Amino acid sequence: MSQPISVVWFRRDLRLHDNAALYHALKSGRPVLPLFIFDREILDKLEDRHDRRVEFIHQHIERIQGELAEMGSGMVVRYGKPVDVWNQLLQEYQIEGVFTNRDYEVYGKERDAQIAGLLGEHGIGFESFKDQTIFDHDEVLTGSKTPYTVFTPYSRRWHDTLNDFYLKAYPTEKYFSKFLKQPTPPPVPTLAEMDFKPVDEPFPKQTVTDNLIKHYKETRDFPAKPGTSELSVHLRFGTISIRDLARQAQDIGPATFLNELCWRDFYFQVLHHFPHVEKNSFRREYDNIKWRNNEDEFEKWCTGQTGFPLVDAGMRQLNTIGWMHNRVRMVTASFLCKHLLIDWRWGEAYFGKKLRDYDLSANNGGWQWAAGSGTDAAPYFRVFNPTAQAEKFDRKGEYIRHWIPEFDTLEYAKPMVDHPMARQRAIDVYKKGLKGE
Repeated sequence: MSQPISVVWFRRDLRLHDNAALYHALKSGRPVLPLFIFDREILDKLEDRHDRRVEFIHQHIERIQGELAEMGSGMVVRYGKPVDVWNQLLQEYQIEGVFTNRDYEVYGKERDAQIAGLLGEHGIGFESFKDQTIFDHDEVLTGSKTPYTVFTPYSRRWHDTLNDFYLKAYPTEKYFSKFLKQPTPPPVPTLAEMDFKPVDEPFPKQTVTDNLIKHYKETRDFPAKPGTSELSVHLRFGTISIRDLARQAQDIGPATFLNELCWRDFYFQVLHHFPHVEKNSFRREYDNIKWRNNEDEFEKWCTGQTGFPLVDAGMRQLNTIGWMHNRVRMVTASFLCKHLLIDWRWGEAYFGKKLRDYDLSANNGGWQWAAGSGTDAAPYFRVFNPTAQAEKFDRKGEYIRHWIPEFDTLEYAKPMVDHPMARQRAIDVYKKGLKGE
C-alpha cells in the first residue's frame, strides 16, 4: 500500500472513546490504521488455555472491529511476537508515524524500546502517551522531586493536584473520519487459532452506578454485598476511560471511591521508579525472611481447603470466576505469608494466573503490603485473624456458605494451623529475618 499512514497500536486501551494515543494519531494528518497484537511473548507463557483475560480481550477487539466496520474501516489484528509483526507491517504499509499509550511494566517498557528502535531505523517516529493513569509516573513527586514511597502523603499531593485539566476527555469522536478506509475489515484470529478455549461466562458490567459510589465507603468491605464496582478488569484493559470514571467519582463523592483510583496510580509509579519490586521485596531486608514454603500447605491454600472459612471462600471464588473481593484478597494473602510462612511471590504468581483483572503493579503492591515488605506496608507483627475478619465482614456467613457448600457439614476441612501459634511463629521468623539471623 503506497498511501502514507499513521498506526495507532492498542494494548491496554481497548476503546475508541477518550483514548490519548488514538486522538493524537487521528490528528496526525494521515489516515489512521488501528493495530492490536496478541503478543506471543505473553500468551505462550500462560498455562491455562481457558484464560479469561484472553477471552475478554478477544471479545472487545471484535467489538471495536464492529464499530470500525460501521465507519468503513477496520483494525489489523495479528498473533505473534511484536518485533515479527512490526517487520511484517513495515513490508505491507507505508508507515510514517506510530502512536501508542504508555506501559509501566518492565516487559512493556523493554518491548516498546525494541519497537521504537526498529521503527527508528526506518525513520519512523514512535510516540507514547499517558492514558491508563490519571497522573503519570513523574507528575506527583515530593518537594525534592523524588517519588513517594508512602501512600498517605502521595494521596494528599495527588488530590491537591487533581483538577479538570487532568480529567478532560480526548474528543476522538470528532476525528473518526480520519480512519483508514478499508472495504473489508481484516480478519481477527479466533481463540482456537491461538490455541485458547472460551470460558463462556459473562464479564462484569462496564459501568458503575452513582449510588454505589455514594455508598462505597459503607459497602466495600462486605463480600456478600454487591458493594464494589468490579470495574477492575475494564480498567486493566482500558475498555473504560479512567478519566470518565474519575470525573464521575469526583462529582458524586465522598472521596473513598476516588481514592481507589489514587492507589492505582500510586502502584504504577512505584513499579516504574522501583522496578526491582517485580521480583524482590521493595524493602530489601525482607528478602532475608526464612520462608517455610511447604508445598502441601500451599496446595491447600490454592484449593480453598485450609479450614479457615473466609480464606477458603475467597480462594474458591478466585478459582471459579477469576475474581476475588478486595477485603478477602487481603485476608487470603496475609494467611499465606503469615500463617503458613509461604513466600509472597508464590501467592502473587498464583493470583497472576487466576485473576481476570490481573495487573502487575496492583497485584505486586497488594501482596507486598500483606507480606510487610512493600511500600507503606502493614507492619510484620500485624497478622490478620481470619476468623475475626469473617465475624466482622461476613457475620451471617452468606459469602462463606455461597462458596463453601459443605461449610455446615463434617466434610468441611479442619483448621490447618492454630491461629495464636501461627501468629507468634510468623512474628518470630520475621524478627529473625529482619535482624539478618
